[in-house]
Amino acid sequence: MASRQAVRQPKLWRWMEGQFARMAALGDVKAQSFYGHILYFRGQGFGARQEGARLLRLAAEAGDAKAAYQMGVISLSEEASHGPDGREAVRWWARAADAGHPLAAVRLEQLYRAGGHGLAADAKQADFYKAMSP
Repeated sequence: MASRQAVRQPKLWRWMEGQFARMAALGDVKAQSFYGHILYFRGQGFGARQEGARLLRLAAEAGDAKAAYQMGVISLSEEASHGPDGREAVRWWARAADAGHPLAAVRLEQLYRAGGHGLAADAKQADFYKAMSP
């Protein structure tokens, strides 16, 4: 409720954004995940997407399931610095699935079923992740 109200009030939103930026810089994993997501998907200005990806990576490496899922999405995007990488997406989505993210197993099953982006199709792995899916 408070965040919805903040979006309608630019001054309050800027203050909240500053607080999340400060907390992320201090190493707060949840702040890195949240602020990284905001910067990557809604950020404006030079370097917002790169900083968002950096914060998401830090949060994912610290065990945040949502950030790991988003890193998998970023790994398959055309905007990835090295192009779409199926192996990198598998690495992140496997971490997210192990941490309980509900969509990660679904995406892994789809990726293994179809293959692509440098990853060979693997029905056995696809079936494994399908069994994990909600």
